[in-house]
Amino acid sequence: MTPQETLALWNQQYETVMQRLNAGAGVGLANPADIAGLTGLQQMQAMLDGKLPYPHIAHTLDFSLVEIGEGRAVFQGQPQLKHYNPLGSVHGGWYATLLDSALGCAVHTVMPVGRAYTTAELGVNIVRAASLKSGPLRAIGTVLHAGRQLATAEARIVGADGKLYAHATTTCLVFEVPSQ
Repeated sequence: MTPQETLALWNQQYETVMQRLNAGAGVGLANPADIAGLTGLQQMQAMLDGKLPYPHIAHTLDFSLVEIGEGRAVFQGQPQLKHYNPLGSVHGGWYATLLDSALGCAVHTVMPVGRAYTTAELGVNIVRAASLKSGPLRAIGTVLHAGRQLATAEARIVGADGKLYAHATTTCLVFEVPSQ
């Protein structure tokens, strides 16, 4: 697939997802009763289907979950001028948040009912500057290990042309969800 074909596919998928999310539950927080009894993958799929709200941070930083699977999460974002730092480039926090979302949601997909996680460590490496001209970028997160107490994952931000912009790893603490 050419970079132009990839870009067209990405844009179409993103628009379809955003229409579904905004027509469904929209931006907000999930009610604990709505996610009770669901695995992490079921929760993420319900959000992608528009049945559960998507998080405010995605709206704020102009990115969205676009694909989900067992041990995998893909987010797409578009750098905007409002994401620039005073030096005139995309702020490192934008990369870190996009990567952290892909990493965390990939880990979320392997959580059984009654288990949750929190990020304990996040390591980010930015290897290429993004800008308004970069077009949409994708953060692809993949679980490397999911144990009873720890989970690890890696993610990469890539452009439609396949160029790497940043990569990251995470270690997450896994725990039992306290009963309400």
